[in-house]
Amino acid sequence: MRKASAVGNLQAFMTQTLTRYEQYTSDFDSLEGAEQPEWLRDIRAAAWERFLAVGLPTARRGNEPYKYTNVAPIAGAELALASDGDGELSVDELRQIAPVHDGGARLVFIDGRYSDGLSDVRSVANGISVSSLADAIESGNGAVSGHLGQYADVEEDGFIALNTAFISDGAFIEVEENASVESPLHLVFVSTDGAQTVSHPRVLVVAGRGSSATIVESYVGVPGNRCLTNSVAEIVLEDDATLDHYRLLMESEDAFHVGVARVHQGANSKYNSKVFERQVGLGRFDLYTSIDGENASCDLKGLYFTSGRQHMDNYININHEKPFCRSRLLYKGILDGRSRAVFGGTVYVQPGAIKTDSHQEDKNLVLSPYAEVDSKPSLFIYADDVKCGHGATAGNIDLDTVFYMRSRGIDLETASRLLIYGFASEIIDTVGDDYLREYLEGLFLDSLPSYKFEF
Repeated sequence: MRKASAVGNLQAFMTQTLTRYEQYTSDFDSLEGAEQPEWLRDIRAAAWERFLAVGLPTARRGNEPYKYTNVAPIAGAELALASDGDGELSVDELRQIAPVHDGGARLVFIDGRYSDGLSDVRSVANGISVSSLADAIESGNGAVSGHLGQYADVEEDGFIALNTAFISDGAFIEVEENASVESPLHLVFVSTDGAQTVSHPRVLVVAGRGSSATIVESYVGVPGNRCLTNSVAEIVLEDDATLDHYRLLMESEDAFHVGVARVHQGANSKYNSKVFERQVGLGRFDLYTSIDGENASCDLKGLYFTSGRQHMDNYININHEKPFCRSRLLYKGILDGRSRAVFGGTVYVQPGAIKTDSHQEDKNLVLSPYAEVDSKPSLFIYADDVKCGHGATAGNIDLDTVFYMRSRGIDLETASRLLIYGFASEIIDTVGDDYLREYLEGLFLDSLPSYKFEF
């Protein structure tokens, strides 16, 4: 009887799985018929095989990376691949939902597909090559075939496997050796009002030896859009390269978003990441940087603001593989309503990575008694002679701070907003581009609730 029951349960599970991924299967079969180079076909086929084997990470037991984030709503949704050209916007409409302005170089993607009409590459600086990933693949660019799929491992995660299986378009950026590019390049990924759809944007950045550049990666959407954006970025910094990387998440409050970034750093390289997350229903950002060269450094900062019933998960990991390297991680969250935030991540110090200097910290300002944050920073140290630390805090602002401002004639609501913004400004003030910093100041100030600290 037990054996029969087990067989019945297995058949039910298989039927449920096939039904759940039937749309993905149909869309993958359609995409397979498109013309593509053999090396890409092999990458996509292996990723699809892996996805069918593991599916999406819905298991609750033994699934540590997703311990506090349930992706069952994503796995259970019937999401069709967004069609080419759906929901084209005007430039004026784009300006209303994304931080774009005249004179700034940008590549725009609608539901994962490159939009020539909304993009503007006329002002791209010398020393940097930009194109859609589809064009770069078609042209036979050796940097694409040499790097694509080499850092985001499909064995890690079902979302990475699914994105890789559906590689077709995205952004390709290559910074020439010793080039210094001052003007930011903006990548804008727009989710339109196509309900129950999924897009799989892919970003590949190769920063040549001794180069420096700034990239802004924005994910935006129209209100009420219930779709999934499943993005993967692979970023390579060769020796002595510097990259400032901004990532903005401002999609619909009904949307799903899963973002993955894999960074590989050479010797003396500097990777500076700043993440800002404001609008999403269920969101997750998975960043992993591998410091694989001596004297390299990374500085990872993030600011997230959740309200209503939003859920935001940041999973940030740093792997120190070589000696004499430095890493700093500071994420800050503001939680309101019945929202939930998750911060998890690990700093690994591998054997031989002596003189590592690393610190990670997650700070949260909880404005509502119904909001919840789960924070779990950790360290795994396998080398001697290192300097490492980590910490996490969550709470409200103390009475003495509010009393001090009230004693200066500031009313309670204004004092409350100023204190909340002061908490956020530690991250916003580090933004180097004036236009982007002002945009973020307005975005977060407008988001602040009419809140009064009460004790």
